[in-house]
Amino acid sequence: MATDRRIDYLELPGGDLDALEAFYSAAFGWTFTDYGPEYRSFSDGALAGGFYRSSLRSTTDGGGVLVVIYGDDLEGALERVTQAGGRIVREIFSFPGGRRFHFVDPHGNELAVWSEGAPRA
Repeated sequence: MATDRRIDYLELPGGDLDALEAFYSAAFGWTFTDYGPEYRSFSDGALAGGFYRSSLRSTTDGGGVLVVIYGDDLEGALERVTQAGGRIVREIFSFPGGRRFHFVDPHGNELAVWSEGAPRA
């Protein structure tokens, strides 16, 4: 059941939905439901969303919302993102409350991963 006045679902543009599913499954363990050639939904275990077929991209330079994913092991997340085919566009940096990096997925959407605390030893 949805919770009143909380973000419940998000949608991102995507071209090759199979490539996006492969990327997010490998990098973050998301699960997907295929709704045909124009739409693919996902779940990260807490929040659901989807990719709709579009040539547009969501980037901070273009004024898009930055989706930020939490990861206990930031360096491990960065490694999984790059191994799965993501491109790092902002290396790990500190900010008040933690550290994060930004990446673009195979379609070119910019997202980030953040973690609390110091780098692993």
